Amino acid sequence: MKVPPAPPDLAALEEELWRVDPRRALAIGWMNLPDEGYRPWRELRYRQPTPGMGFVGTGDQATGTPVTLTHEEWWLVLRRARQAQARSIPLLTDAAGRPFSFVLTDDVLRQADQVTALLKGDIGIGGEVLGSAARDRYLVRSLEEEAITSSQLEGAITTRQVAKEMLRERRAPRNVSERMILNNYLAMQYVREVHTQPLTPELVRQIHRIVTEGTLDDPGDAGRVQRPDEPRVGVFAEHDEALLFAPPPADQLEHRLVALCRFANGVDDGPYLPGVLRALVVHFMMGYNHFFVDGNGRTARSLFYWSMLHEGYWLTEYVTISAILRRARVKYGMSFLDVETDGGDLTYFFTYHLPVLRRAIADLDAYIKRMTSELSAARRRLDPATGEFTLRQIALLDAALKNRARTWTAQAVAHQFAVTIQTAHSDLDDLVSRGWLQRRREGRHFVWSSTDTLTELVA
Repeated sequence: MKVPPAPPDLAALEEELWRVDPRRALAIGWMNLPDEGYRPWRELRYRQPTPGMGFVGTGDQATGTPVTLTHEEWWLVLRRARQAQARSIPLLTDAAGRPFSFVLTDDVLRQADQVTALLKGDIGIGGEVLGSAARDRYLVRSLEEEAITSSQLEGAITTRQVAKEMLRERRAPRNVSERMILNNYLAMQYVREVHTQPLTPELVRQIHRIVTEGTLDDPGDAGRVQRPDEPRVGVFAEHDEALLFAPPPADQLEHRLVALCRFANGVDDGPYLPGVLRALVVHFMMGYNHFFVDGNGRTARSLFYWSMLHEGYWLTEYVTISAILRRARVKYGMSFLDVETDGGDLTYFFTYHLPVLRRAIADLDAYIKRMTSELSAARRRLDPATGEFTLRQIALLDAALKNRARTWTAQAVAHQFAVTIQTAHSDLDDLVSRGWLQRRREGRHFVWSSTDTLTELVA
């Protein structure tokens, strides 16, 4: 990823245009052009400019005629129109003290409304799916996925299968990558517990302590905002280590953290923002300020989840955004840089992340529909069997039907379905008593696996 080119200076553009061709400058000043896609300069400069309507002739003979614009003139028309509609956030400023701003375009409002309807509704999930066992299962799955992919965004190297086994077996992490994943999982659980509380600097520090425990060169850096007397962290390109972004000076960080918390809690005199956009601003500002030596990205995404839950988007805890961000890491990084290189215009961040949220919701909906279908199919296959099965037991037998070599421990089952060890033992041993599973001892623990009876059912 490279630093995007800085947009042309609007004041210099206008001054030069008026000096060279005042009539053209006047015509361009009256233009009103469509702003499709709200594109940044780095994209706009490669596209065909939209023709504008200018005036030729003098006096009564002046007639409207299409004017072919240069890329710079096109940018001037669009940017001036954006500035006229922009709303600033006085509480949140860049390193030079200029407030960040945003434009509530029709597209942003439409997508924000759609996300709100989906995350405050039920996205078509049946009552049984969101009832107790199944709901807990989907919640654990989302916590696992977000913990793994958020860590992979920050450089963690491990397979999803190994990471899930670590979480489900509750074994200690073997390296820094696994430690990052476990920390993220614990941070997501912590965010669920405290999302009704107001955000405070200490709460932000605590989330950072959780996501960085055991991963920093100096353990004392966990939860500690950078001091003015130490080298300031920056964001660098992976391929050539070029500086992409220099965050605000460390002597501004303490009051910036207080301001961010006030904004997150809605204690500000700024313009109205829909809850999902407020959460995205919290996400951006955490990354922009870069309060800590390391772990800023993971903390930012954790705070985004806190803010979404705090704003009442209860289904957010089932949604995994980092999996989508990881598939387009460069675009994710550019969503920050576009704001920073174009006068603090947060609209770019909105136009990137709102579709990400919608895709994450669609992924959740598709996953739950697929799992519901699989569970229904497994239940039908088990109809010849005697007795009733819980949803947890059906899921276990379905997994065994797909993979005869699959084994479980009580710890893994308890984690997977968010139940106690005692409940997991009860489910597993009940299937043993019916002849569907068998139990054997491995070291100090019992392990359960499928039996020949299940093989016969498959046949």
